[in-house]
Amino acid sequence: MADIVLATFNARYEHCSFGLRCLMANLGGLSARAKILELNIGIRTAEAAEAILTLEPRILGLGVYVWNARESAGLVAELKRLRPELIIVLGGPEVSHEIPEQQLCRDADFVIKGEGEIAFARLCGGLLSGQAPGERVIDAPAPDLSLLAPPYGLYTDEDISHRVIYAEASRGCPFACEFCLSSLDKTVRNFPLERLFPAWEELLARGALKFKFVDRTFNLETGRAAAVLNFFLERYRPGLFLHFEMVPDRFPEELYSIVKKFPAGSLQLEAGVQTFNQSVAERIGRRQDNSAAEKNLLRLRGETAAHLHADLIIGLPGEGLASFAAGFDRLAALGPQEIQVGILKRLRGAPIARHDAEWKMVYSQEPPYELRQNGLLDFFTMQRLRRFARYWDLVSNSGVFAETAALICSGASSFNNFLAFSDWLYARTGQTHAISRSRLRELLTVYLAEVLKQPAEAAAALAGRDEAKARRRTGSGARRQARHG
Repeated sequence: MADIVLATFNARYEHCSFGLRCLMANLGGLSARAKILELNIGIRTAEAAEAILTLEPRILGLGVYVWNARESAGLVAELKRLRPELIIVLGGPEVSHEIPEQQLCRDADFVIKGEGEIAFARLCGGLLSGQAPGERVIDAPAPDLSLLAPPYGLYTDEDISHRVIYAEASRGCPFACEFCLSSLDKTVRNFPLERLFPAWEELLARGALKFKFVDRTFNLETGRAAAVLNFFLERYRPGLFLHFEMVPDRFPEELYSIVKKFPAGSLQLEAGVQTFNQSVAERIGRRQDNSAAEKNLLRLRGETAAHLHADLIIGLPGEGLASFAAGFDRLAALGPQEIQVGILKRLRGAPIARHDAEWKMVYSQEPPYELRQNGLLDFFTMQRLRRFARYWDLVSNSGVFAETAALICSGASSFNNFLAFSDWLYARTGQTHAISRSRLRELLTVYLAEVLKQPAEAAAALAGRDEAKARRRTGSGARRQARHG
């Protein structure tokens, strides 16, 4: 039983909820009366409600994100029908903006906007002592990070053995990219490293190996980034895997010298390129030196063993098909192991909405609010590009069919060549999901033989060789888990 239940829907089991652990760590004396309950996407609403109500809480704190907004709305409505007296407190980026428009927020008792560690503890203390605040929506000021209790001791042995461990060294972002909620807070605040290192040391001593840092701009301050990298490098052991999101156009020599020392399979760097179109970048407030970004990615790929994961966004206002294709080809030529192709989303509160009228942006009304069409990309083109992104993930990013993907993409334009394959694959299957690996191997073999005119035996051997290499590769599962967190 628990007076306070902290709950959320995780996208996958292997993803620990960092937010819930941050809230729990800062409940102070109330932590003994609280329990964390992590649910997975896919659980039935009645089963989620049962798991919560079994604990007989007086207060439910529910973390709401774009990936679980639909499930959260259904759960809150169900709980209010079953237990109207249960006090439901919402928090998270999805409910920190456009609150009056959301039925979910109207169904709940309280909504905390922003970083909720201190505000949630105070609210719970008042509610449990019979002193409810007058306002339903609580605007939480950004806390002093040096005063927050670290959450790392709340990772269980099961978390350490089977899940990705999330960590952060800073919060905020100095940039103003309008598609991102981080653009609303242009300050960067740092956690004191002297408090982080002992907590991470303890996790390592307990056997933690997979760490994903959620910092938006890990390499913004060279000295701090170098200190964190050196901390883990000095404690390296086989199986250690680290993921950092980096600013691609700033990577000084000091960081190169450290990254070079990490063995293959131990370090993944995520580079948010998003677009190479300078006018589009300026339109959405994105500052990026494309030449410097190219130079850094080439050097990281050629001189280090780091696994490079680079991001591009389809549908930014003012970027049409030809421009995106050129950007994709430009990025592919740099040789990152993964190119994550994302569809533009209109996240609640993100300034990208100011372009809706001028660029005729039409988004889905359902989470995750992906772009359906705009003035340069009609609905049918967007559907083709959505399939392109999905198939690229299955064939290339998965690492299962690396040589086959390279053959398909060879020629003047990697993008156009793979788009042709994507169109062919959809015409053959009518599916973007539930395609087994064996079925995909068969289809790739047919495409190589019938469309690319490769000898049938050579085509079959290539796809089979790819799959065999993938089975032998160690550490690919950890990379995939960390990337999708």
